[in-house]
Amino acid sequence: MKSKTVVCSLVLGLLGLPLNAQWQEWRGPNGNGSVPEGSLPMEFDAEGKRVAWKTPLPGRACSTPVVAKGHLFITSPIDGKDSLVAYDLNGKEKWRQSYGEQTPGRGQRVGSSANSSPVTDGETVVGYFKSGRVAACSQDGKKLWDKDLHELYGEDKLWWDQGTSPLLYKDRVIVVVMQTEGNSYLVSFDLRSGKVNWKTDRKFETAKESGDSYTSPHLISVDGVDTVVSFGADHVTGHSAQSGELIWFCGGINPETKGMWRTIASSVVTGGIVVVPHGRGEYLMAIKAGGKGDVTKTNVLWRKKMATADAATLVGHDGNVYQIVDRGKSRGLVTCLEAKTGKTLWEGKLPKSASTYYSSPILVGDTLCIPREDGVVFMAKITDKGLGEVKENNLGEAIIASPIYVDGKLILRGAKHLWALK
Repeated sequence: MKSKTVVCSLVLGLLGLPLNAQWQEWRGPNGNGSVPEGSLPMEFDAEGKRVAWKTPLPGRACSTPVVAKGHLFITSPIDGKDSLVAYDLNGKEKWRQSYGEQTPGRGQRVGSSANSSPVTDGETVVGYFKSGRVAACSQDGKKLWDKDLHELYGEDKLWWDQGTSPLLYKDRVIVVVMQTEGNSYLVSFDLRSGKVNWKTDRKFETAKESGDSYTSPHLISVDGVDTVVSFGADHVTGHSAQSGELIWFCGGINPETKGMWRTIASSVVTGGIVVVPHGRGEYLMAIKAGGKGDVTKTNVLWRKKMATADAATLVGHDGNVYQIVDRGKSRGLVTCLEAKTGKTLWEGKLPKSASTYYSSPILVGDTLCIPREDGVVFMAKITDKGLGEVKENNLGEAIIASPIYVDGKLILRGAKHLWALK
């Protein structure tokens, strides 16, 4: 991941763009929800305080925006169609393109036809929708290609709304599908043409619903190999990003083969360690990435029962992970753990509420941004000893999508608006 970041920085420097002007995938430039440098606003409100701009959205969706080369992209339903929309970094709409009929979300509060975040390399943007459609546009809004994964590889058998975000790899986009009853696989498409580079089955036997996964994959370099790390169906796997070949896999996540252990919160990688929240918010586990074949007995570093996230993905930074307990009795508990050992470094508590944290937090510099479903956004300074200053802000509309940080601004997608806060 370090080499990827260095290359990105060099390219941005040559283009004369600020180093924080890109957020090309759901979890940001480092794939772990963290940006080491930057400054987030601590206080803002819906009336205009620290609001750089606010733009009405064309439809309700739960996907997170992405940004590259001065363009911000979202997926959205528009007039019942799966759609891609582009804005400039002042919130002005540049173009929109619609495709076939949307498949409405099943979840009334947190679901939508467009839960998955798009990806972009700055030249092409790719969206993935509940309908099974994978659709690509050029930066200026020209339709390039679209594929129906349900027609190509089998129908959607997930119990809830598809939420896995696609992954960029060089001039390719990779989509991972994990489900108990239907086909499970990874597939790689050429960004420009939509040509299939490879497709690899990913099938593990699980108990009822435990094979359903709404998590998103990571791209990391492991032993010199560009590797797609995915979590679902009681396993973490490492596939070659170049060929799709399965390199290693790790079980031990569901040792009693319990049913209904669907996975929502994605794993997070820091320092070559994959940290996995599972068991519906009751277990956390760490795996050393790498090896060959079944690495369950050699690569599991630790696993323990504890309050953890069920839906909100953890943040990884500098060998540590940060989590928000998103529901249950410990809701609002913020914990920092050492990824290698599982040692709890500190805990802090946000104000009590009955609302859930569906949005995945981000860390920019020394500040965590933690949105809550009811539109409250917590900004929390972190120190070696725990939470420092905490500010509670209310934007007055539901927030399910995760925040991003670009162009020195915090970008939030609410139920009705895109917000840019400075």
